[in-house]
Amino acid sequence: MACEQWRGKLDAYVDGELEFAEANALATHLRTCASCAADALERVQMKRSVQMAGNRYTASAELRDRIAKSVGAKPRRNSGWHWKILAVPALSLLILSVAVNWYVGRENARRQRVYSELADLHVAALASASPVDVVSTDRHTVKPWFQGKIPFTFNLPELQGSEFTLLGGRVTYLAQAPGAHLIYQIRKHEVSVFIFQDRGEETSSLPSGPVHAASFNAENWTQGGLRYFVVGDVSTDDIQALSKLLQAAG
Repeated sequence: MACEQWRGKLDAYVDGELEFAEANALATHLRTCASCAADALERVQMKRSVQMAGNRYTASAELRDRIAKSVGAKPRRNSGWHWKILAVPALSLLILSVAVNWYVGRENARRQRVYSELADLHVAALASASPVDVVSTDRHTVKPWFQGKIPFTFNLPELQGSEFTLLGGRVTYLAQAPGAHLIYQIRKHEVSVFIFQDRGEETSSLPSGPVHAASFNAENWTQGGLRYFVVGDVSTDDIQALSKLLQAAG
């Protein structure tokens, strides 16, 4: 009965369209139901395949520029000077408005794309029978495992006295850039920590701070040339508590 209730909501879950409480309840169900977890993982893999296919034939900036120039309207030669005096300020304002809206829209789309991809990685880990490649609660075991597998190093916090437990980690990718995916547990809930080099358009200008994205609470910041993301179906207080531990270690 529980599976029938949740299966109809798996698509909305992986697309980040469920309310936080409902997404939290479904995530709890996925931890105990192998069948639903497999269905969720299949949907995430399909979504990522479609995203990769959609980006395979992206037009270059030069091609877009040539197309824009070829369809641009040619100025009318017989326009009177009165019309020009009135039109130039209005046209300048219109161009400025379009440019601002384009920039804001592009930044929002980029931010949504990044968090959507991180949410997919988090859900895939929850639904996988082997969410991590190095299984250990010891930071001195997990950190060295990444040496030679990613092009940077990082520090992990001491968790003694906190509610968090390190479960392990794996190598992951964001926009084809390698990084670390660490999984922590708090009160039977998993929280993903992603660490990448803060380079490239995908991450370099993202605003830091807490957000709610794709049914999860998240926070990101930069430190020592690295971009950290903390994502999970836990409260913002828990996200910030783990973020502070990582910031202190870094």
